[in-house]
Amino acid sequence: MTLYLDNAATTYPKPPGVCGAMRRALEDVGASPGRAAHRLAREASAIVAASRVKVARLLGIPNAQQVIFTKNATESINIALKGWLRPGDRVLISGLEHNAVLRPLRRLSAVGVQAEIVPCEPNGEIDLQALGVALRKPVRLVAVTHASNVNGALQPVSDILALCNEQGIPLLLDAAQTAGIQSFSVQDWNLGMLACSGHKALLGPPGVGILYVRPDLDVLPLMEGGTGSRSEDDHQPGFVPDRYESGTLNLPGIAGLAAGIDFIVDKGPTTLCEHELELAGILEDGLAAMSGVKLCRPRKRGTGAVSFNVNGLNPHDLAHMLDEAFDIAVRPGLHCAPLAHKTFGTFPEGTVRVSPGFSNSHEDMDYFLKSFQDIISRRTRSRR
Repeated sequence: MTLYLDNAATTYPKPPGVCGAMRRALEDVGASPGRAAHRLAREASAIVAASRVKVARLLGIPNAQQVIFTKNATESINIALKGWLRPGDRVLISGLEHNAVLRPLRRLSAVGVQAEIVPCEPNGEIDLQALGVALRKPVRLVAVTHASNVNGALQPVSDILALCNEQGIPLLLDAAQTAGIQSFSVQDWNLGMLACSGHKALLGPPGVGILYVRPDLDVLPLMEGGTGSRSEDDHQPGFVPDRYESGTLNLPGIAGLAAGIDFIVDKGPTTLCEHELELAGILEDGLAAMSGVKLCRPRKRGTGAVSFNVNGLNPHDLAHMLDEAFDIAVRPGLHCAPLAHKTFGTFPEGTVRVSPGFSNSHEDMDYFLKSFQDIISRRTRSRR
């Protein structure tokens, strides 16, 4: 059986209730939410409405109707960036951002949007002094990832927000890695926008994401179409969530997401986070004791993602060895975050990333470390 240690990409396995909720949505309900008045359509709408409430409660979103369902965090970020930024606008991003932020901004640069990178320390923490200086000139938006998908480095969001609030600049927080494992409140933080995935620490299936837009921000929708509301009008509805939810929603995905959140609430986000960080600590300590291993350690850890390299070995070769010889699944390379790897000094090869999840155990970490030590030992013997 594969030892799955790629939870920063997608959590696996899912809690038992997730597949059951998806199956029920497909087999027992099946209808489109918000598209008819018959019983099955009403039941589908009830599933979506209940899911919005669960998301809102977990993430501290003040009104469940402000929970916007997308297909993933990338779509949420695209809506936020392309709907808020205008030609000539200046946007600040951290030196850890994912391609989900970089690539939309690259396209927007063609129409005059100016993206400026605020540097991060080699340990991943944003340079708050540099951010403060950058905010002295007109800025339309600040966008930062809550925790790096490369090494789990947690950003000081409260400090970043304090600087943004001084200038009245909204913050877009990419919580793809942290929603579900880090406890925070959108309302308490007064976030401008929040984007996150359903298939990572929220423990739901792929194909569903979440976007929050603060009511005072006029973010244009990415697309228009049928919403099941105001069908007599050929203008897109202006109210949330319909403004951003054109087309039939992913009912099975949303049902599965709700079941994942039920599991999180039952176990407690703090308990899940402590477990994941404990496993990451075991990995880091074990790897640090091995010859030739260079860890990419954060100053403050927010998730269980551990990244490292071995002198003289390509990350892809290492990951292949772990997969083929020991049936261990990890992720090598740049992790769709070349900017972060430039910050960490691991560009262009990237790193091997090991990311344990809620279902992993101490025994799993021991097996990984013993397997990896075997690879190192074999390599040492072969070089004699």
